[in-house]
Amino acid sequence: MSLPTDIHDAPEASLPRRFDWALNLVAAGLVGFALWTAFFGVFVDIIQRGTHLALALAAVYIVAAARTTGWKRWVALTFGVAAVSSVYYQVVFYDEIVARWGAILPFELWIAGAATFLLLDATRRTIGWSMVILALVFLIYAIFGQVLPGDLAHRGYDLPRVLSQVYMGADGIFGTPLGVSATFVILIVILGAMLEGTGATGVLMDIAVALTGRSRGGPAKAAVVGSSLMGMISGTAVANVLTTGTISIPLMKRGGYHPRVAAAIEAVASTGGQLMPPIMGAAAFLMADITETAYGEIAVAAIIPALLFYVAVFSAVHLEALRTGLKALPTSELPDARASLIERGHVLVAIPTFIGFLAVGYSVMFASLWAIVTLFVLSCLRRHTWIGPHQAIAICRSATAAVLPVAMATAAAGIIIAVVTLTGLGLKFSSLIVTLSGNNLMIALLLTMAASLILGMGLPTAAAYILVATLAAPALVEMGVSLIAAHFFVFYSAMLSAITPPVALAAFAAAALSGENPMRIAMTAVKYGLVAFLVPYFFVFDARLLGDGPLGSVVLATVTACIGAMALACAVQGWAWGKANMFQRAILFVGALLLIQPGWITNIAGLALMALSFTWQAMTRSPALDTESIRNPELSKKGGTS
Repeated sequence: MSLPTDIHDAPEASLPRRFDWALNLVAAGLVGFALWTAFFGVFVDIIQRGTHLALALAAVYIVAAARTTGWKRWVALTFGVAAVSSVYYQVVFYDEIVARWGAILPFELWIAGAATFLLLDATRRTIGWSMVILALVFLIYAIFGQVLPGDLAHRGYDLPRVLSQVYMGADGIFGTPLGVSATFVILIVILGAMLEGTGATGVLMDIAVALTGRSRGGPAKAAVVGSSLMGMISGTAVANVLTTGTISIPLMKRGGYHPRVAAAIEAVASTGGQLMPPIMGAAAFLMADITETAYGEIAVAAIIPALLFYVAVFSAVHLEALRTGLKALPTSELPDARASLIERGHVLVAIPTFIGFLAVGYSVMFASLWAIVTLFVLSCLRRHTWIGPHQAIAICRSATAAVLPVAMATAAAGIIIAVVTLTGLGLKFSSLIVTLSGNNLMIALLLTMAASLILGMGLPTAAAYILVATLAAPALVEMGVSLIAAHFFVFYSAMLSAITPPVALAAFAAAALSGENPMRIAMTAVKYGLVAFLVPYFFVFDARLLGDGPLGSVVLATVTACIGAMALACAVQGWAWGKANMFQRAILFVGALLLIQPGWITNIAGLALMALSFTWQAMTRSPALDTESIRNPELSKKGGTS
């Protein structure tokens, strides 16, 4: 597997032999450094983070050089050497820099400028222009912001002061976000790559298809279940699509789904994998660090939001299958999950090992490390899961490919955070949200979600989360939202940017597998995930949905919220007992919203409205209309959309 230099590169393109060897060495070095420091202790911040970033930059420019020829190759190689040197400078001269308290010398301004420029170039090559443009906007604001009107203006900073803030010391590029990538995320990524390399992915998909294949619309339900399970391994929407999608999208197409619909369902289902405990997306580790909350608590709090997400998506998929008359998979196409478990299921024991270490209070690094060790030992039990030299290199390269977007995004986000810290923009942005919302929490939440979706366009979830958590989450906390709920709201909203047009990374990945237009896939994905966009409002207004409260109360809130999510899916899809008219859908929608609100009165009122809508549908149901889409093949060809 080769590493992509931008989101459009084919992940399996081959590299020239000498570059292939160089990439193998760098990938092994990146993984080996992470495992070494996990075993024997993490270095001081600058050394740990600088080494991690230098190796990541080396990988980016090796691939960039390999995929070009002539003078462009020499430019890429020169950029690579300069990028690694400028980043590693702080590692080599760490003691000297500390001795002068991080004061920047005149010649170091050139090194800082080179590091900043080359980091942004590497970010462009890895995750596209979105993050680069944002970082440049913030840098321009830092230098010229004093000319802006009103509260957005600051006192003014010259270029040396800005470069010092961005480059020097353990802030800026080498700040906390990069530290999370260099310690927690890299180990989780290694664990995921090992699980994938030993066949755990296939086992999970076999289980998902076996569980759902016999029901109507089974292939799409298998995509939902499989992606939720795969979320425990990969933690990224694009990786989920590229793994489960290779199986689920062709399966859905054979089951009667339009290719666009199949790709959209896979994109939505894979997006939610980042929320799936115990191994969530990189943003979850950033959240734990920013909020100073144990990762175990973050994972526990994510259980109910993840459940609500998949209840909403599963319901939408089921209703679509009913509406379009799709059938179950033929028995001949169902995998033998039992045989798959016997053959490779032993490697899955690494996941409960990880959970167990977290549950007894060990750190994420320690839990990840021993899950990796456990998995390696277990892989030796059967020849077809054995990790030999070739498999080990493949795992290192897969892990490097997965961590590169996170490393580049977190380092580039450090530039933005440095500017926010220097100029005080965070406080100004929070005040702006409070002012624009008129101190109304619902309006503030809508503004925050909009900021997450806009800033998250074309960005990994981790990068989008860092930006909005820095700028907007404090405003929500100021308005009375708990710290965890505010950050979960931002995380959830940033996660959904993966399917939100115009730049939806999960949709782009699904388009590559289905051959459909990515914009149309994104629009269809929003339709199937529309209920999921409402879920984060659930737990802001009811903290029990984050596990905060007595067990009985939490269970009751979860049950009513799940019923509400299913009712919302019925309202959005226009189908329950049969085809629902606009009035019936409106009653369902209002009833679902009442179920989401905490309190006996609202719950009873919500159930009453749902009963009214269902009774009305049952009394006026027309079997001829209900089966219209089944008899009309054109609707099925269009994915059942109307």
